[in-house]
Amino acid sequence: MTDRTGTPGASPHTGAADPVAEVRDLCVVVGGRAIVEGVSLRALPGKVTALVGASGSGKTTTGLALLGEYPSSARVTGDIRLAADGLAGYIPQHPAAVLNPARRIAALLTDIARTQVRHLPRAERRAAARERILQALVDAQLADTEPLLRRYPHQLSGGQQQRVVLAQALLLGARVIVADEPTTGQDALTKHRIVEQLTTVAAQGIAVVLLSHDLDVVRALADEVIVMRAGRVVESGPAERLWLAPRHEWTRQLLADQPSFDDYPTPAEIAAPAKNAPREAVLRVRDLTARHGNGTRGTTVVLQAPELNLRPGECLAVVGRSGSGKTTLARCLAGLHRAHDGEMLLDGVPLPRSLRHRSRAQLAAVQYVFQDARAAFDEHRSVLDQVARTAIRLRTTDHHTARAEALAALTGLGLPEQLTGRRPGQLSGGELQRAALARALLAHPRVLICDEITSGLDTVTRRSILDTLTTLLGTREDLSLILITHDLHTAALAHHIAVLDAGKVVEQGPSPQLLTKPEHPFTLSLMATTNRPGARTAP
Repeated sequence: MTDRTGTPGASPHTGAADPVAEVRDLCVVVGGRAIVEGVSLRALPGKVTALVGASGSGKTTTGLALLGEYPSSARVTGDIRLAADGLAGYIPQHPAAVLNPARRIAALLTDIARTQVRHLPRAERRAAARERILQALVDAQLADTEPLLRRYPHQLSGGQQQRVVLAQALLLGARVIVADEPTTGQDALTKHRIVEQLTTVAAQGIAVVLLSHDLDVVRALADEVIVMRAGRVVESGPAERLWLAPRHEWTRQLLADQPSFDDYPTPAEIAAPAKNAPREAVLRVRDLTARHGNGTRGTTVVLQAPELNLRPGECLAVVGRSGSGKTTLARCLAGLHRAHDGEMLLDGVPLPRSLRHRSRAQLAAVQYVFQDARAAFDEHRSVLDQVARTAIRLRTTDHHTARAEALAALTGLGLPEQLTGRRPGQLSGGELQRAALARALLAHPRVLICDEITSGLDTVTRRSILDTLTTLLGTREDLSLILITHDLHTAALAHHIAVLDAGKVVEQGPSPQLLTKPEHPFTLSLMATTNRPGARTAP
């Protein structure tokens, strides 16, 4: 059994502070398979301990152990200890899963803030709670707080949701914060600010356990690095030593797979010869204006896109900061956001604003792959059955043929056959992302919308997914791709790039031109911060 009470033992390192949280020889077995085996870590006050590794390596399971959370039916051994006053906060990779969709952001934060002001006279509590909430939002890099507080979680971008959860953790006053991919889905500018914020958190004496695939962020933040693979620690040590002289082959592979603009094929290399001739756009957007409800105050315009074009066999990357309108644009195109004006034409035919009013052919033609693949699957049915359901529902394929096509699509995208019959909870994030991609492809779409689908993946898995998308564009002439991303490295594989800032398209053009000669100040700032997420300052 795991003990989470008591005070962690004294540090074996002379002069070092005692840990506020400690894991010793943790083993977690689910269904006879060890998903974490023999893992140990020490979270020291004011220090950042980073767990890095591929998707499915056991990082999240180890981090959640500090909160006493484990997979259902797990058999757990080892020792988990927190200091007597060691409250632990958690920032999950997929924040929508922990934000109550029926309550506004203000209510979610007020619930926590009230517990922090109970010692004050009753007449002062409301104002004090609000002051704490506003400060937490500022510390979490959330601007324009008043409209945000009136919104529901689904009205926020993934990056905004992430920062709301960070604000919750800051409000708790935790001694140790487990940050699970806190920069997932964040643009370079916001990532830089998150790095600064976590640095400030550590400088306040709070221990940070960082679970991340983003080695730039780990490099900027970590004091100690633990490298995991297949549930085991393969290497650990001070961050500086590990970057300069990695000892394990897997660590060297992770470090070698850091992206650059030269890593991906140019659009000309992606395109097959038959695609080089100009062709009519498969998708046109004209004068699109999208709004969000604002409670009793009416609506707020969150997106304005005067003109966007997507041609057959091409990729359009939509780039911008978190909250810039990228996901709202994608949801409009997919029929998931009805509150908009303007025109969307598929092969010259207007697309209905609502998913419910689209024909079966239109539903199949525009497919959406979500950032949070886990939330897009039913936890109670096998992945194979859910992927096959797309062919049955949208193409009226018989059950036997649909399962055969689903299996071929899943294995073709690199998912081992033995995993296809499992439920989503038994697959890693990278494996589920491949399954989500296979499900969308089984509809035989004309337009495939990929919304930050690589943002939560390690460098090796991310490169593999992007290579898969590149191959699909090169081999399927009927397929076009819209790539929603905060990452200019990822956008480099596109033919064209559209840059959004504060809900407006501020610049667009061929990707080689935009990446080498950007004109708008915001695009220039994105370029300047892409390879500079932050630098760790000494406490």
